[in-house]
Parts: sequence; C-alpha cells; structure tokens
Amino acid sequence: MRHHPRQPGNGHEHLLRNHRGRDRGRIVLRPGREGRHRGQRRRLLFMTPTVSGPRLKATVAALADDRFAGRRVGTPGGHAAGLWLAGQLRAIGASVTTDEFPVADVRELYRTPEFSWSAGSTHQREVHRRDFAEHLVSADLPTRRTGELAFADSDEWRDKWVLAPELGVAARARLEGAAGLLVARGTDTAGWMPKMIAGPPVGALPVIAVRTGLHDEMARVGAGTVTASIPIRAVEVIGSNVHGVCREPAAGSPGVLLTAHFDGVGDDPQQRLPAAADNASGVAVVLEATRVLVPLLPDHIGLAVSLLDGEEAGARGAAHHAPGVRPGTYVINVDGAAQLGDGAAVEAGGPAHDLLAALDQAGRETGVPLRAGAMPSDNRRYAAAGLPAIGIGMGMPGYQTPAETVDRVETETLLAATRLVVETVLRLAIHPRGSTALPHTDELQRKG
Repeated sequence: MRHHPRQPGNGHEHLLRNHRGRDRGRIVLRPGREGRHRGQRRRLLFMTPTVSGPRLKATVAALADDRFAGRRVGTPGGHAAGLWLAGQLRAIGASVTTDEFPVADVRELYRTPEFSWSAGSTHQREVHRRDFAEHLVSADLPTRRTGELAFADSDEWRDKWVLAPELGVAARARLEGAAGLLVARGTDTAGWMPKMIAGPPVGALPVIAVRTGLHDEMARVGAGTVTASIPIRAVEVIGSNVHGVCREPAAGSPGVLLTAHFDGVGDDPQQRLPAAADNASGVAVVLEATRVLVPLLPDHIGLAVSLLDGEEAGARGAAHHAPGVRPGTYVINVDGAAQLGDGAAVEAGGPAHDLLAALDQAGRETGVPLRAGAMPSDNRRYAAAGLPAIGIGMGMPGYQTPAETVDRVETETLLAATRLVVETVLRLAIHPRGSTALPHTDELQRKG
C-alpha cells in the first residue's frame, strides 16, 4: 500500500454503522423482507465450503518466499509471482488472462548504499534502513563521496555534506556545489525505515534520509566528515496484471470484482523484504474467498478476480485496468489482512451505497468490527473510474521493511477478512442492484 493524501469525505461515512463491533446482529432490512432474504442467505451458507486457515497461511508463505524476491513490479521475481498466481486462479476454475502496461520512474538500488560519519576519535559506520536510507529525490551517487559536514547557517557549502532541516535548501546546495544533503527521517516502532520505490521527481543532488536521532546527534556535535554512496536509478519496467473470470453476470444482474495487489517493494541488494502483510495477505484472502464463492453464488451473479501489479509504484496496474471494467461492477479491494487490531479500515468511493450497506451488514454478521478510514490503494483507481468500490485493510505489521515476515501475519485475521468478503458478496447476491430490500440512506440513519 502506498501513502497518498487523504481524500475528502465522499458522503459514505454515515453508512458505516458497525464501528468497533457496535450493533452486532442488528437487522436493517425493510420490514416484510428480512425473513425471506435471511432464509435465502442461510441456504447459501449451508452450502459454504470451509474457509481454510492453513491454506490462507500457505499462500502468504508462498508469495513471501525467496524465489519471488519481494515481488517488485518489472522484476523476474514479480513476473514469476504473477505466473504462480495465474496457476492458482486456474485451479479454482477461472478463465485467466494477463495484461501488460509500462511503469516509469521506479526507484531501484543496484548496490547497497553506504554511510559513515567521523567526528574526532569517533567513527560510525551506519546501517542501511536502520540509520539511513535513500531519499526518493536523490540523484545517483555510484561511488563513495567524502566531505566535511556543513549546516544550514554555514558560509561555505562547496564539496560538503549539508545537514539540512528540509529540502528547501536544495537550490542553494546545487548552486554552491555541495556534496549532498542529509535530511532527517523517522523510523517505525521497531526502528526500521520503510522502503519506497515511487515519489517526487529525481533531483540534481544526492540526498540521504538520516534517522532523526542520528541527525540530531550530528547537529549537537557540530562537526565531522561524512562518506556516503547512494547507488540508485530510476527505471522503466513492464508490469502485468493477472485476471480470472469465474463467471460473467447475466443480463441485468450484478457482477463482483475482487482485487488485491500482489507486488511488493522488492528485496534490497543484500536484504530481503518479504512483503508478507503488504500484500501477500490480501492476495491470500481474495483467492480463498473466490474458492468459497465459486460453488456458492447463483449462476446469474458475475464473479471475477484481478490480482494487480504496480501498486507500490502508484497503483499503476489498477489505473490501467479500471477504465475497461464493466460499468456498475462492484469492486472489493483487500490491501493488508495481517493484524485486525481494533477493526478493519474501510474506504468507499464511487456510487457505493449498496456495496457499503452490504459490507456493513456483513460486518455485523461475522463480528468483524469496521471503522471508516483512509485506504490509499487500488480501490481509489476503480472509484475514480466511476465504479462502486471499497477498500478494506486489516493491518500490516513490519510494513515495507525486512520485518514484514510471514510469522507476523495472523491466521485469525486472514480468516476474519475472508469471511467478511464472502459475506459481503453473499449480501450483494441476495439483494441485487435496484432491490427494495436494501434500505435507503435515511432509513440507515434512523436505524443507526
């Protein structure tokens, strides 16, 4: 999942009534309809295949395996993961296709960066992603460059590493021929700097993100010599989405598209980033939910899956795919299903009233607490294309760091996410678009 600016309210927030599990079991179907529809749903659930925790966890483990090397878009590991997923969809019974698309300006380390700081008798060789990391605006610095430490108020910057408060000094640094910039950056709670592969345009100077505590220490000492290299380049690659169609919708009937991105930020040259939570966990949920739904849904309900590439590089796979999706298709995107915590974050976009109401009811039925929250992922691309879309997220421990390992993905969260998706689709199948069985907005507000 990429971090995007939070979107303004879309008018759907008031429909989500299952915050933190409140009102569990409350029925919001219209009087006179609930008995028939609950009976129909129970008949469907009676036929529901078992959701398999071991199979969910095995899918996560397979995608996080060394052979896929972190699954970055445009890499051999990412391509191999797509082929493996195509095989999984065929085993479910889907008709599988792939489609390729270009992805520009992906940041790629071609060697491990180096950074050391000497002051007096002290010499510190810092650790990549613990003490420092490449900044996305950094120019390529393939070999070590040594220079004295300078500060924002120093008179002379030429050939010096400037300890900068922010990037606003970049123009002066470039004009005066500074060696590069050192800017502060925080870490996660475990002390890692998460990896990113897409962002602002590359600048003219090397820029290194330095752990905030180390940045402060260097400022306190007020002197020293820095030696660093940042072997980074921006590359253009080819991504490939994997699509599976289980059945097309009958005329006038709804279709459901389940989506999850399978790409990660990719391994570093000498360090693994398994991408187990983001988003092997979401892919596992979508595959398992599809297995459950294929024999369960009525024949007239459409069901398709899109496993998307290039999300970490700007949701490029979804942007490529969304404009061609059948209008009115309900889109459910899962990005992160590793640690439920205090509830699943839900973001709705497009004409998602019916979809969000079905999710709300599914949350009550399954006991999964829901909360309105930003989900900056592929769901936004589908919503922007005018489709009813929701994004669901249930935590990403170790997000985009070497600590994002399989053991941190909770089986219970995978099971909860799968049941939530299955129940939501069943609700949509029972209450097709246009049915008066779904409440209007004012009824939901009165019943809330």
